[in-house]
Amino acid sequence: MKIEKLIEKGVKIPNPGSIDIGDEVDIERISGNGAVIYSGCKIYGKSTLILRGAKLGYEGPVTLENCQIGPEVELKGGFFKEAVFLKKAVMGSGAQVREGTILEEEASCAHTVGLKQTILFPFVTLGSLINFCDCLMSGGTSRKDHSEVGSSYIHFNYTPNQDKATASLIGDVPKGVMLNQRPVFLGGQGGLVGPCRLAFGTVIAAGSIYRRDELRPDRMIFEGGRSGNIPFTPGLYLGVHRIVTNNIIYIANLFALMQWYRQIRPQFVSEEFPEALLDGLKEKLASAIEERIRRLKAFCQQQEDRFSEQWPKMEEIFRSQQNYEGDARLRDNFLDKVRQAVSESGKDYISVIKAIARKDSEIGTCWLQGIVAHFAAEFRFLLPDILPNEDNAPL
Repeated sequence: MKIEKLIEKGVKIPNPGSIDIGDEVDIERISGNGAVIYSGCKIYGKSTLILRGAKLGYEGPVTLENCQIGPEVELKGGFFKEAVFLKKAVMGSGAQVREGTILEEEASCAHTVGLKQTILFPFVTLGSLINFCDCLMSGGTSRKDHSEVGSSYIHFNYTPNQDKATASLIGDVPKGVMLNQRPVFLGGQGGLVGPCRLAFGTVIAAGSIYRRDELRPDRMIFEGGRSGNIPFTPGLYLGVHRIVTNNIIYIANLFALMQWYRQIRPQFVSEEFPEALLDGLKEKLASAIEERIRRLKAFCQQQEDRFSEQWPKMEEIFRSQQNYEGDARLRDNFLDKVRQAVSESGKDYISVIKAIARKDSEIGTCWLQGIVAHFAAEFRFLLPDILPNEDNAPL
């Protein structure tokens, strides 16, 4: 019955007998305007949303559960659960995309890519045969000038000590949302050992396994030619301070992104970016924040030192400050610029953000950077030797 109703709405289903629509699916949340569901697809979940022109399963069957799919999104084949895809995002066949994943406008992945708790900003491109869980990646200004991850790349997000306090921040939120930063390039057949932070403009050569932070922009990095073999002691952590610092900064960036989603993204609500899609964004980002706090908690509680003792206070900072909105004057100033741009040129997100003058986008960046800095200051007061003052480095 539901399949017949979808066809009546205008959804293109070339082989209706091969489609499975769960009883809980609300077909009113599936657009009849150009959406296509190919053979073998299975759609489940009461929060599933499919908007205009979306195409599911062109290269192979798609299983979709509680995902929000924006206009003209293409999911060519694979498994997708509790993720959000904004306008013109693309996933190739063989994908496995799990909870807490967000692909913003025109982000794309080729075939056989695994994502979980991953946030890709507009235009970010991933090649094939990639495992890229627990990352936030920004950078780039267009489809021709985008951050990219080469094929056969892996983000190492699980340690021998069995923790996942390993999220890596590639670019950042305060500058990245402005869509005016240099792209990041991670060469193929390589890997990044989380938690890492990389500045905009970083280029890591193909075949490199990178284990450090690079907070200076526009650096070329080569790894290899040197090997080592040393004893491993289970439970022994090296660089604990760096791990804690990078996790705090990553979570702070997610809080800044949440304010962007709460304050700026609502200005673009429209037929192609309805409230339901915005709700999906905020829901998945909240899930990502909870995941990172949970992983950091597990890591800190493994340490037989002050991190374990201080965790309740650390968690209280996250919980009590999670709705911190930053400098209201800067926020409102930037919000006025966005509203003016929307009134002049419409609600296309990419066009509006890219058209904002550099001096005005810097106001927005200062607002968001202030949110990240606020969390850094709160933790610096609690752990003064953990978060050095990085005035000249991206937080």
